[in-house]
Amino acid sequence: MSIQQKEKSFKAAGAAAGEATKDAGSAIGEATKDVFAKTGDAMKDAASTMAHKAADAGSFVAHKAEDATSAVGNEMKSLAGTIREKGPHDGMLGNASSAVANTLDVYGRELQEHGLSGIADDITNTVRRHPVPAVLIGIGLGFLLARVFAR
Repeated sequence: MSIQQKEKSFKAAGAAAGEATKDAGSAIGEATKDVFAKTGDAMKDAASTMAHKAADAGSFVAHKAEDATSAVGNEMKSLAGTIREKGPHDGMLGNASSAVANTLDVYGRELQEHGLSGIADDITNTVRRHPVPAVLIGIGLGFLLARVFAR
């Protein structure tokens, strides 16, 4: 074989190797794109599943909180009945026990019927009607909490 033929054969082999490398690189690039696309889809699915489970858990906790609030309301009403039955009926202590029983009964019924959302609405309306005292109470509570936790 002559030198020119060897050069042609090296050029042809180099071209074939370059083409094979180019094809292999392209195949690797496509495979990498597929892997990233599948990984991205899997991540999206996992995030969606986690979001749904978190929403379900939040709903479950809210439902349990409402159930507990209703139970507390029922117990308050029961305590009001007990105070009415066993508390004093005459004089100043009778008036005080009657007032306590009535208050427990009213707020127990409120808790049973409206739950935590009813309490939140009542607090919101009270703050809107009396903003200055609400701010002062908030400042006072903040001061007391700061003193308690500073120790």
